[in-house]
Amino acid sequence: MTWKTMHIGFDDTDSTRKGCTTYIAALLVEKLQKLGVSFIDYPNLVRLNPNVPWKTRGNGALCLRIQYNEHVENEIKETVISTVEEQADLDFKGTDPGIVFFQRAKIPTIVKNFAKNAVTGIVNLKDALKLLRMFEAEAVGFKNGRGIIGGLAAVGETLQGDHTYEIIAYRAPENYGLKRRVDEASIFKMDKATAPYTFNNVDFEKRRVIITPRGPDPILFGIRGETPEIVKKAFLMVKLLEQVERWVIFRTNHGTDAHLKRVNNLSEIKPYHPVIARGAVASNPVVIPRRHVIFSIKDASAQVDCAAYEPTGALRKVARKLSVGDFVEVYGGVRAPSKDKPLTVNLEKIRLLKLAPKIISHNPLCPKCGRRLESMGKNKGFRCEKCGSRYVDLRKFETRGKREIKKGLYITSARSQRHLTKPFRRYGLEKCGKRLDGMIEEWHFP
Repeated sequence: MTWKTMHIGFDDTDSTRKGCTTYIAALLVEKLQKLGVSFIDYPNLVRLNPNVPWKTRGNGALCLRIQYNEHVENEIKETVISTVEEQADLDFKGTDPGIVFFQRAKIPTIVKNFAKNAVTGIVNLKDALKLLRMFEAEAVGFKNGRGIIGGLAAVGETLQGDHTYEIIAYRAPENYGLKRRVDEASIFKMDKATAPYTFNNVDFEKRRVIITPRGPDPILFGIRGETPEIVKKAFLMVKLLEQVERWVIFRTNHGTDAHLKRVNNLSEIKPYHPVIARGAVASNPVVIPRRHVIFSIKDASAQVDCAAYEPTGALRKVARKLSVGDFVEVYGGVRAPSKDKPLTVNLEKIRLLKLAPKIISHNPLCPKCGRRLESMGKNKGFRCEKCGSRYVDLRKFETRGKREIKKGLYITSARSQRHLTKPFRRYGLEKCGKRLDGMIEEWHFP
């Protein structure tokens, strides 16, 4: 009996009205197990660049990594293709599924680099197809086949560095589109009991549960954490008020900041790219309608706008307190310029590296009675309202005031954090090197 290795990547199966690519992975876990395959990793859920304008929601691509008896190879491929075809919302404009079958034990470096570029920037179908031909891999595309890009990126992103896990519970089909029913109090208790090894379960500012999505997709909830064991433990602590059809643990790049790429100067910033950039605050923050905060930063090469939108909560409050001359490091996705809006970094984080002094100008005190003098006009001197004295030779003096913010890292509130944004809880818990945490066991049915 000859056993072979295959990496099966797929993407772009859902739409804004239904479907979920992770659910297709969950179905395939069950179907492929019945064909006798052996999984060599947890299903990989790879979040790609969240700023591409053609994404559906979270821009997640999936990869199943298996070993199998060569006699069932054709059956494996037929099962994957038919399941994607049955579950994808093919009638929806913009849903263009793609599947990649990559039959190599090791992923080539050039494919890993393609995946990294798909997470941090923009890649295209032409380059994906070129790599598939180079390594004699197979691909199936529906409609324009754009999902092949994500499929290959999921194959190439082997999550050898920092990674996390997510357990996703799926609803019974009869509940699709209905309000999700879980006991919220149990989720707050779960969060407290599993901290800091799970993250983004609740938003404490709004006292809101954030593990349950709001759309019509099949997901009931998802819990993210550092190991398979902790997310499974957390799952069992949630009190369910509706049926769970199935659940799966994914290994993922959630909460790792994998999308952010540092630029050396502001002139390197490109539309749709997530960046880390440094500069001096060049304009005092301005609050625009709907309470968004806009300010600009500059370096020797360029000046760009930065935006902290109202849903970012705590980050927006910090942005309002910045002053010209502060030196900051900004993290976020770049919005393309439009007719009336310049290139803008939509902020996920701000690291305040240096505070400009707060200079307060004061009128002098009256030498006779000690009362604060009033100006008589520009360059006309001062007068004392109490004793009537006038002085033409006195000058204003300056003092340093106390700033309302401190140096440090500020992150958008949990409710508005993207899948890839690393929250405060994960700092210090990052994984390094090539390792898997835990064993793959009883991971698919409750």
